[in-house]
Amino acid sequence: MSIRGGRPWIATALLATLLSGCGIRATQVPTDFGPAPSRMPCALSGTDASAQAGRGIPVQVFLLCAAQLVTVDRFVRIPDGTAEAERRVLVAQGLLDQLAVQPSPAERQAGYTTDVTERIKVSGPRGKDPSDTFRLSARPEGLSSYALGQIVCTFADSEATTADDGSVMLGGPDAQPLRRYQCTADVRSRPGSVAPPSTGVSDG
Repeated sequence: MSIRGGRPWIATALLATLLSGCGIRATQVPTDFGPAPSRMPCALSGTDASAQAGRGIPVQVFLLCAAQLVTVDRFVRIPDGTAEAERRVLVAQGLLDQLAVQPSPAERQAGYTTDVTERIKVSGPRGKDPSDTFRLSARPEGLSSYALGQIVCTFADSEATTADDGSVMLGGPDAQPLRRYQCTADVRSRPGSVAPPSTGVSDG
């Protein structure tokens, strides 16, 4: 009778031992939580070497990253004492040159690319062009949506343009018609599917 009467206590002790062991006992079932998180795209650690490539005025250019337009720091060299009109063209040319340079290794690792693949030249207004006109050596409408978005947003966000409404006046070589392009939030977030909106500019 004493043996049979003690069995509930033995069962209770055994159950408590098993339950306490559950919290520390290693499982043999494989667990897959996915790969380790990768480096966050479009994030540069510290000051990238490309921004220190030379001394000059600090500027920002728009590169492509994660299918969006994202700013990176650059420098543009402008001679001291340059007249304002000439300075604007020199700044614009410097910005174009920076857009055409392939991103640095650190930038490429972070996911940055550029669609401005050719060396585009820029000049100021000609003839009856408005004073804030930039004439490109390539037709703006012939550029990819990505490249045009990079150029428009880079110019509109710089001291190269006198407009304060996020727009820039662009024309092609020779007597190509002028258009005023806008850098909008949609262009910055979806440059591949949203081209910079523009309006035509009449002569004179």
